[in-house]
Amino acid sequence: MATTRRTRFSRRIPDHVTDELVVVLQDSETYMFNDLFERVYENLKEKNAVSGGEEMLRLRAYEKLQNLVTRGLVEKKGKTYKGLEGIEQASSAYAAAQQS
Repeated sequence: MATTRRTRFSRRIPDHVTDELVVVLQDSETYMFNDLFERVYENLKEKNAVSGGEEMLRLRAYEKLQNLVTRGLVEKKGKTYKGLEGIEQASSAYAAAQQS
């Protein structure tokens, strides 16, 4: 019987959505999701990093934001979000610096 090798998929490219969420939430303001998404979307359009359409990007941004809330890097009060200390730990640049 042949054994199968299971490999774990790891994303090697930077996560632009999470990086932009971190950039926007670092300024210690409180945002409603729609306002936060609009700022992230505009920043990604400027960098030409938008793919998959606005609605798909909105879903991805919401999922990534909820992940940041779960990790304790973003505070959610009702429908508003605010970045906490240490939010820069979620960026790809921080992860790359930790690996090297």
